[in-house]
Amino acid sequence: EHAYPADELMPLTCRGRIRGEEPSRGDVDDALGKFSLTLIDSLDTLVVLNKTKEFEDAVKKVLRDVNLDNDVVVSVFETNIRVLGGLLGGHSLAIMLKEKGEYMQWYNDELLQMAKQLGYKLLPAFNTTSGLPYPRINLKFGIRKPEARTGTETDTCTACAGTLILEFAALSRFTGATIFEEYARKALDFLWEKRQRSSNLVGVTINIHTGDWVRKDSGVGAGIDSYYEYLLKAYVLLGDDSFLERFNTHYDAIMRYISQPPLLLDVHIHKPMLNARTWMDALLAFFPGLQVLKGDIRPAIETHEMLYQVIKKHNFLPEAFTTDFRVHWAQHPLRPEFAESTYFLYKVRLQGDPYYLEVGKTLIENLNKYARVPCGFAAMKDVRTGSHEDRMDSFFLAEMFKYLYLLFADKEDIIFDIEDYIFTTEAHLLPLWLSTTNQSVSKKSTTSEYIELDDSNFDWTCPNTQILFPNDPLYAQSIREPLKNVVDKSCPRGVIRVEESFRSGSRPPLRARDFMATNPEHLEILKKMGVSLIHLKDGRVQLVQHAIQAASSIDAEDGLRFMQEMIELSSQQQKEQQLPPRAVQIVSHPFFGRVVLTAGPAQFGLDLSKHKETRGFVASSKPYNGCSELTNPEAVMGKIALLLRGQCMFAEKARNIQNAGAIGGIVIDDNEGSSSDTAPLFQMAGDGKDTDDIKIPMLFLFSKEGSIILDAIQEYEEVEVLLSDKAKDRAFPPQVDWDTDPETENESQNQSAEQTTPGSQEVDLVDGASPEPLDSHPESSSPAATDSAAASASPSQNSDPTENHGPTGFGGECTYLDEDEEQSETEEDSSPNVSWGKEAQPVHPILANWNEDMEAIEMMEKEMQ
Repeated sequence: EHAYPADELMPLTCRGRIRGEEPSRGDVDDALGKFSLTLIDSLDTLVVLNKTKEFEDAVKKVLRDVNLDNDVVVSVFETNIRVLGGLLGGHSLAIMLKEKGEYMQWYNDELLQMAKQLGYKLLPAFNTTSGLPYPRINLKFGIRKPEARTGTETDTCTACAGTLILEFAALSRFTGATIFEEYARKALDFLWEKRQRSSNLVGVTINIHTGDWVRKDSGVGAGIDSYYEYLLKAYVLLGDDSFLERFNTHYDAIMRYISQPPLLLDVHIHKPMLNARTWMDALLAFFPGLQVLKGDIRPAIETHEMLYQVIKKHNFLPEAFTTDFRVHWAQHPLRPEFAESTYFLYKVRLQGDPYYLEVGKTLIENLNKYARVPCGFAAMKDVRTGSHEDRMDSFFLAEMFKYLYLLFADKEDIIFDIEDYIFTTEAHLLPLWLSTTNQSVSKKSTTSEYIELDDSNFDWTCPNTQILFPNDPLYAQSIREPLKNVVDKSCPRGVIRVEESFRSGSRPPLRARDFMATNPEHLEILKKMGVSLIHLKDGRVQLVQHAIQAASSIDAEDGLRFMQEMIELSSQQQKEQQLPPRAVQIVSHPFFGRVVLTAGPAQFGLDLSKHKETRGFVASSKPYNGCSELTNPEAVMGKIALLLRGQCMFAEKARNIQNAGAIGGIVIDDNEGSSSDTAPLFQMAGDGKDTDDIKIPMLFLFSKEGSIILDAIQEYEEVEVLLSDKAKDRAFPPQVDWDTDPETENESQNQSAEQTTPGSQEVDLVDGASPEPLDSHPESSSPAATDSAAASASPSQNSDPTENHGPTGFGGECTYLDEDEEQSETEEDSSPNVSWGKEAQPVHPILANWNEDMEAIEMMEKEMQ
């Protein structure tokens, strides 16, 4: 209705996203190829939903309108899983319907022919000495040609190269053209050979020409996730034992090093006992579902439950969250991985565990309550404020709808046997009978030096659910129960650890906030914890921990926690000058609170985090820039004034509309096309004078978000908005199709102002960069310098500067150390003027050589997109 034939729907502005016509979102746009992405990606969803007539119409649209020969550079990975997979999934169900005899009788493998055409367009990407594909290709001109604008890349992610075998092998099996499966197998073989032999782990990023690891951290989330998934599923679909052997080898390494129940933490492939970071990304939520397929149920239940507790706290799974479950990256683009794992955990039992239906119900209610907007479902810009992003990725219909429907569907609701198919990583359905079709590709096992692993999990390849789930119906509940309060700082410990920590006469461990470098007793405690204090020539102090030098394992753990707390203190200090984002929520008809826009805060005026939100109708001020006394005070009196950025200071604008009787103000950026999707959070500074006279709230909207309000005024005249620190309950109009429970918004969504804000990667990769000074120069609308409190940028900081060794528990509160723990270190500013007492400012940890890790995390952020 709103977007066809564009690739994606923009649910806030009710139009299609066409590449090149909207502001670039960087790597995120590589999924768009001007080939009606969402339509193709959701073809088989229509059949699952028993919308067979709509499916038939959609297939005709694809055949009639979709062009795969566009001059556009696309991601090989995304095009494979979404478009090639979508065409093959559509073909699989089209021939199924044709065999049933009612629908698709005219169908003659047209989708398969399109898939074959696309497959040949992707093949030039594999023209490397390693066999690993280039990350991008031009649909029309291929690789390396001047017109292609690609082919110079040297690196790709492990998942990007290792998530091809299902679609490419299916294309070969369907068509008899073996070349596709051969190329995908070669890429997998190369990745296997390049694994780190002592740990059996793979890194995140690899050089496609040399095979050298560019990023040497390893996990099960972004950048690697579907590589593991496709090894196991390739065994299921193709019946090749070598894939199972490889998966089991990797899985043993994952459970040995990365799995720290219920957490899954990245480690270094060469030093797998060394944690690479102290946060987790949302993409790892698929892993419990994969563990179900593998047959390892207990850790699947544990990790899934931990993720569910995070969702209950924030309403959605943040794009990344710390080990103590605070928001690290606040976005949530409606990812389906958690719904996927919920579906598999429910289906693993013959009768189904009703607990997972409750989980699914929570997901649906949150989608309807917080993400549903008049034209679709909008991604969350910030789970803390509830603000939206004008984005609805194709995977929302391809995966989220499919898994949630299947979770609740009875067998008779589905017109075919879902057990006859395997799900790709994009939830496309490929028939299992492909394993015996066109097996012209040699099944030579390239798995070398495979050693049978001593692990009871490998006793079966197709586990019986009665073995996995004993008849005791409380089995899964007994696993979940200890994790119910994990997000609320509850820290389960072993009995021995508890007894030791409360032994008689023991004193509480030294906390970083209490530490004073001049206190001899504190220095003695550091020594006991294995922490050394080293004074550097430049005046800094370096803290180094050797866990093996600690007086006991308990002291070593306290030392590691102390080091982590030092980093938190520094991070907190850097964030003190930053204000969190605010929300502008349109509450009038027909929005009813369902559209929430990310707004920049002001350093003056009413603080919305400390006072009740401001609600009112909007009206444009005259003059629109608000730089002089308003000529239409009657229009803005009692309303929220809209103003255009530029020509004068923000405080001057605020005073002028306040004098006219406005109850609040919204400043809209005069830089046409600017958007919170692509620009860092904007914070309005004062004018360097006393601004205590400004009593009304002031918020800033980028041009794109501001135009949503302006367009609404044009269409509906009366537009009412809510200015707040976070979105309030959405009230749904009567015509909404899905029932929702209009309960009060979960108060646990609140986050402290210490948490950072999304935006620029300049300061902290997660969060919103330094506060930016605005309109300080009357002659220019561009930012200029203002007072240092508003304009100073914090130094770049690694998310885990201590590189704490060994498994990390919940935010450092539960840490279990090995005896051969390696050193961890952080540096502290030891200026003579700094007192490290309780009342003093926390000191800065300063690190000299973390460029490589910073670059790695920046690449991680791109892959998360």
